[in-house]
Amino acid sequence: EGLVFVGAAGIAVRAIAPYVRSKVCDPAVVVVDELGKYAIPILSGHLGGANDLAGRISRISGAQAVITTATDIRQVFSVDEWARRQGCRILNPSRIKTVSAALLEGKIIRVWSEWPITGELPEGVRLTGKREEAQVCLTIHEGSPDTALVVVPWRMTAGIGCRKGISEEQIEAFFTARMRQNGFLPDAVRQVCSIDRKKDEEGLLAFCKSHGFALDFFSAEELSAVKGNFTSSPYVREVTGVDNVCERSAVLGSGGTLLLKKQRGNGITLALAFDGFSPSWRWRME
Repeated sequence: EGLVFVGAAGIAVRAIAPYVRSKVCDPAVVVVDELGKYAIPILSGHLGGANDLAGRISRISGAQAVITTATDIRQVFSVDEWARRQGCRILNPSRIKTVSAALLEGKIIRVWSEWPITGELPEGVRLTGKREEAQVCLTIHEGSPDTALVVVPWRMTAGIGCRKGISEEQIEAFFTARMRQNGFLPDAVRQVCSIDRKKDEEGLLAFCKSHGFALDFFSAEELSAVKGNFTSSPYVREVTGVDNVCERSAVLGSGGTLLLKKQRGNGITLALAFDGFSPSWRWRME
């Protein structure tokens, strides 16, 4: 979330200094002077949205937004701002500087995407059909070049079913193995869904907490009402009241379509669903 300090920039810097960690997780911080003349982003201008927050403050109060990030003041495509606006994570943020530096030098960067990207291509950006030559990859799958900046849509839902008393470590091992086996990036997972009879399952709760996954539960009736072609199990129906937990909960939670059908082993089931993702080239406030 954004933090707005009203007062001197120096006071704000000293206040936040002990807590600053990384551009990946630091919040937006904007300083507004006490007369409301200036709104100055001082932390997380792009990924945290501080530049946008300063712009919002400017429109509300009449303050001048003081933007200092190089790509913004030179009107150059900002890959991290673009990723944030598309609801994506950046897997390797150290590559942001490399991409931005190339664009600031007037070089061309090539983008490879699993999805069509609507809108007008930004200046200095080209699409490529060859993943191996891309400097930026928009993907939920493993296999991008080591030199590429990997942008991951944060829109995947994992449906998980498990036997009673399963441990966090068992779920972690199974999840990691099956994601790798099927070539999916764990960073694409936003939430985990299951049946409501698992809402007190300590291993599942701990697994989700350790990853920062949102967690949602549905009743057997809600899961039974989900339309689709699912892997049916008479045993699961007998125990839970619905023929499938992982696939149905993944689809219901995501509001999208099934991406990976039921994976089973060691008392755990896993399925993946993905919501409708339609990226555009929009990267700055209009």
